[in-house]
Formats: sequence, structure tokens, C-alpha cells
Amino acid sequence: MKAIALFSGGLDSTLAMKLIIDQGIEVIAVNINTGFGGTKDRRAHMQSMCDQVGAELMIVDIQHEYLQEVLFDAKHGYGKNFNPCIDCHGYMFKVAKKIMEKEGASFLISGEVVGQRPMSQNPDALNTVLNIGDVDGLLLRPMCAKHLKPTIAEESGWVDREKLQNVSGRSRKIQMEMAEQYGLTDFESPGGGCLLTDEGFSIKIRDFIKYDKFEVPDIAVIKYGRHFRLPDGAKLVVGRNQEENEKLEAVENEKFTLIKPHGMPGPSSLLSSKVSQEDKTLALQIIVTYSKIDSDNEYSVEIADEIFSASPLESRKIAQGYSIF
Repeated sequence: MKAIALFSGGLDSTLAMKLIIDQGIEVIAVNINTGFGGTKDRRAHMQSMCDQVGAELMIVDIQHEYLQEVLFDAKHGYGKNFNPCIDCHGYMFKVAKKIMEKEGASFLISGEVVGQRPMSQNPDALNTVLNIGDVDGLLLRPMCAKHLKPTIAEESGWVDREKLQNVSGRSRKIQMEMAEQYGLTDFESPGGGCLLTDEGFSIKIRDFIKYDKFEVPDIAVIKYGRHFRLPDGAKLVVGRNQEENEKLEAVENEKFTLIKPHGMPGPSSLLSSKVSQEDKTLALQIIVTYSKIDSDNEYSVEIADEIFSASPLESRKIAQGYSIF
């Protein structure tokens, strides 16, 4: 017997898998990459959690279809920011069902807890996503199963319903007790890991789509740095630290040109490839303004192996006037 788990890497989905694995069922932990899961690479963490409970990790990339079919066409609306939680969860179940059929698994599981999240885990939303994903009866939610009607896995005797949980609400007491009981370590604190729930990130997306079509390579652009929209419409992204500088330098996107400080410590930046001379001049001034400089002299920056000179603005407050967030 085999099950496919929707696996976020968090504690709830890890515990859900453990409850099923302890009943002698093989579990494949499917982490679905939409591109918006965070700014850190969590593969090592997810592998650690799977190793602790005995699940196999599978990471599935759906970034392109997510943009095409979910993010900008949320039939059930958005949360507080740009998060289409109900459509997103339903689509993930649809993807998981295809994997279930391909892998020869018999049912699906998730770590959802009724009442834990006001938009996506209230009773109506939990039923709605079943319909979106066409997984009614196939999806077992081990952490709150006793609050829900029995699924095919329970009715067929594959899973003992009495060994499942009846967790509800936002308290984490039972989850923490279970984690201690199972000896789980290094699990993440609860919280919204999706960038689409973040106000600043959502503002950056809304700004982006005012000026350009949003595509998969653009996801990396808006994950890092200070964001500016210049007077003639160009976008400028300025790294805030060495880590962000390295991330911006690694971006492969024809819409943007990499700019690096030359002969001085300062931020790596991305500037719209299609840019007016006025916006380009201002962008170089902003970059120099955020560099580590001691005077108002001219400084050098590098664009595609060419060196350009620029003077800093009088203050960062002037640059902040073009800031998106």
C-alpha cells in the first residue's frame, strides 16, 4: 500500500506522514514547487524531515503552469495579499492525483488541520479544494481526520481511523507533544512560508504586471533586493547584502541587465534591459548612492563589461522616492 503526501516541509505535514507510515504504508512526500515557497533553499531541511519519519522525498516543479492556470486566474479570490490559497491548494491536489496514478499509489494525504488557517482551512474551504482537485474520498487528512467524514482509505480498512488525530484550531499544543513523542528535531516554527502572503512581495508583483508580462524567470527578480520604479518605467533592483548580491548575479533573465560596482564595495543590481537614457543615468546614481563611498566624487559601475561613471544622489531619501515598497 502506498500513499502520496502533499509535503510543505512543515511540522503538520511531517506528522501526518508519520501517522500513516506507522500503519505500514509507504509514503512519497511530494513537495510542489510553485516558485513562491521562500527565498531559501529548503531541500536539505525537507530531506531531513522525510528521513526522520521514513518517507521518500519528491520535488515537482509546476512554476510555469502555476502562473498560467492559478496565480492570475484565482476563481476563489485572494487572501490579504496576492495569495490565491484555495485555488492553489486545489491545484496542488490535482497535481498530486496525477502523481498518485503514475506511482500506483492508492490515496492522498495532507497535513491540513481544520480551523488552523482562516481562509484556506475552514470547513467550507476544505471541501472546496476537494472539488477543485477532484480528490473527494481520495484525500485523507490524518491530523484532523476524526472531525471529517471517513475517506476511502478508512472505509476500505487500509488505514485505522482510531489511530488518526482530531486536532482543530490554531493551537499547536498537540503537534508539539507529538513531535516530542516521535523525537522529531530541527522542525520549522509554524508560519506562512509562501511569499505570496507577504505584503511587500505582493506589492512587487502588482507593480511588475503593470509594466510587463510576469513569467517564470521574473520570480527570481522580485525575490531579492530593494525595488525601484524609475520615471520612464524602468525597473531597478538593488542588492541589500552580499547574499542578495550573489542571488541577483545568478539571475538569468533577458528582461534585465546586471550592473556591478567597479573598484568599490557596493550592491549588485538589475536594471530593465529596455531603458531610457534618463532612467539609466538615475539608476546608476541610485546604485552609487547605496554603495560604500566617502565623498561626492564620481564612481564607476560595470554594465556588460563596459565601465560607466556616476555620481551619488544628495541623499538616500531621494532614491527612496522611487521605491516600490
